[in-house]
Amino acid sequence: MVKSAYIHIPFCEHICHYCDFNKFYLEGQPVDEYLISLGKEMKSRVGKGNSEEIDTIFVGGGTPTALNAKQLDQLCAGITGNLPFNKGEFTFEANPGDLTEDKLKVLIDHGVNRLSFGVQSFNDDLLKGIGRSHRSKDVYASLETAQKVGFTNISIDLIYSLPNQTEEDFQDTLKKALELQLPHYSAYSLIVEPKTVFYNLMRKGKLPLPSQEQEANMYELLMDTMAKYGINQYEISNFAKEGYESKHNLVYWDNNEYYGLGAGAHGYINGVRYSNYGPLKKYMEPINEGSLPTIQEHHVIREEMMEEEMFLGLRKVEGVSRAAFSEKFGCSIESVFKPSLEEMQNRKLLLVDDERVALTKHGRFLGNEVFQSFLGVI
Repeated sequence: MVKSAYIHIPFCEHICHYCDFNKFYLEGQPVDEYLISLGKEMKSRVGKGNSEEIDTIFVGGGTPTALNAKQLDQLCAGITGNLPFNKGEFTFEANPGDLTEDKLKVLIDHGVNRLSFGVQSFNDDLLKGIGRSHRSKDVYASLETAQKVGFTNISIDLIYSLPNQTEEDFQDTLKKALELQLPHYSAYSLIVEPKTVFYNLMRKGKLPLPSQEQEANMYELLMDTMAKYGINQYEISNFAKEGYESKHNLVYWDNNEYYGLGAGAHGYINGVRYSNYGPLKKYMEPINEGSLPTIQEHHVIREEMMEEEMFLGLRKVEGVSRAAFSEKFGCSIESVFKPSLEEMQNRKLLLVDDERVALTKHGRFLGNEVFQSFLGVI
């Protein structure tokens, strides 16, 4: 039962120093042709006649809002014209400074009801240092315009453990973010990925990152500050007022299936995880020839599904439901993962009760260790 779709727009006006997503500089790219191909993939892979109505759509990138108003209109029309979506959560990723009033009106007229802004920091020097094109004043201006047009479900992303970032600076960013009184916040520690500007600098010893202790202190500050302001943590990196949790992201953490549409997108349908071609030409060619742009497929076996159920589900603060696991797989969590459960409990990283298995607060700091303990043990 596939009730969600991720749609990838791989264009950016500017590529940040830490980013390794599939993306291309906007200038000179075949944007209109790409949108036509994307519409064809949606129609072929999903189709309006699908009996299962889609509940969540997430348009990410790249920077979807780097498109002009006419292109955004074409994109949204393609989505609503090809996907069986009437109402639900419809999210667009956005960069502060990209969204003019006319673009916002296009989005809201097509039923987009949630925006996720990549703010990252309120320190202009840090924003410049990580290669962001916006500054803090753009955040306030974009939020004001979005709210004026009618958007109320707005999230912002923050990044901590940035080069040259101090704990005091992150505390100031959190303060400014929470003063906005938004319903949803995401905050991630910086991960230095290969083939990025930051990776090359790190290899040369020229990337002044905070220590592991400072990073842990920033994460603790994040959790404590959100709790103080009444913003509930519902996943390792996500916080929301009640009722504003990201329904689309919960699809991933609940290990449910979803369509992945667009160049470089990944999807999970009928027990098969697949990925699309990333380069634009290689993505568009098979579509124009009447076939899907899939480059790779992996049939997920039952044992892998159980592992995924644990390491994805444990990202949620509520953890993995015993009842849901039993219903999906016809067996208990203990019957499959008893040694891992006992080891992580003994280390006080897991809380195990009659209803669920969840990370302790201490376990959230060492989540990757916990997740790893459930891999390759069946």
